Amino acid sequence: QVQLVESGGGLVQSGGSLRLSCEASGFNVDDYTIGWFRQRPRKGPEGVSCIAASDETGANTYYTDFVKGRFTISRDKDKSTVYLQMNNLKPEDTARYYCGTERGSWNNCDPSRAHYDWQGRGTQVTVSS
Repeated sequence: QVQLVESGGGLVQSGGSLRLSCEASGFNVDDYTIGWFRQRPRKGPEGVSCIAASDETGANTYYTDFVKGRFTISRDKDKSTVYLQMNNLKPEDTARYYCGTERGSWNNCDPSRAHYDWQGRGTQVTVSS
């Protein structure tokens, strides 16, 4: 059974950093696309980043423009966990962050995706100004 559990959210000041974790079970994280998306207050869900399925050490990673250069997605196969390192956080990054997964294309994924076949319950990130 595919399961995803997010953690690492919290309250941080503008300019600060957080690292979100997405702990996966029930599948091999290398074989699936795993993405992060978020839902900001009074906004629809929006994609943030994704890491593509790959059998290589360095998987392809993708970001939406509003997080490019600030957020980094990575994967630890041994821990079956995908991380989202978020630096230089802004108040507009305040949102509930979710990770999702599905069988995707090898070495390619779309960071703008905001819905996946399997999704976690999310973790709240609040950035104060």
